Order: sequence, then structure tokens, then C-alpha cells
Amino acid sequence: MVSQREIGELAELHAKNYLQSQGYEIRDTNWYHGHLELDIIARDGDELVIVEVKSRNGLRYEHPSEAVTNAKMKRIVEAADAYILEKDLEYETRFDVVTVIFFGQDFELEHFKDAFYPTL
Repeated sequence: MVSQREIGELAELHAKNYLQSQGYEIRDTNWYHGHLELDIIARDGDELVIVEVKSRNGLRYEHPSEAVTNAKMKRIVEAADAYILEKDLEYETRFDVVTVIFFGQDFELEHFKDAFYPTL
């Protein structure tokens, strides 16, 4: 049986490949700031894109996008701020979510651009 960690890693690989096929430049993956993690950091033209990847094995539970709670968004924004400061970047920043649902060997991938906005 495949572990949830393995499903997550495979989902991130599919998301990365998809984004690259759409012309995104992948800058970093699995970037950590303390206990906070950014799954994929990419560039789309003049925008820095922070991508949260969520996955599920089948449709037994909620849609993976529903796992991006307000608390999760806050942690993503905090990590993104740290990344931008560390790398001294001056791009407009966008927050996307990519979901991957596995059905045996097949999968369905959805890309939600501007999935959420940081609050002030």
C-alpha cells in the first residue's frame, strides 16, 4: 500500500511537471523556513507563484482544495514572506493551489490560479 507521504511526493512531481509544461520556471521545491514549508515556488512571467499542492487517493473524502484552511493560508503567506526576504525578490506574488486526485494509476490534476490572497 502506498503511504500518504508517497502520494504527496508523487502529486508534487505531477504538479511540477504540469507547471513546467505551462511555461512556468520552477525556482524551488519543498523550501523550508523553520517548520513552515512551501511546496513549489515558480515564476510565471513577471510573477512569483507560490504553489500549494494537495492530493487525495480517490474521492472518499473532501476535495483536496478544502484542506487549504485559513490557518494553512496564513502559514503559506508567512513562509512566502520569508522566502522573498531571503532571496531579495521584488516580484508581484500570486498564490495558487494544484490538486491531484489519484484513481489507481490514473490521476486528475486541477490548477487554481489566485486561489487565495494574503490579508493585511
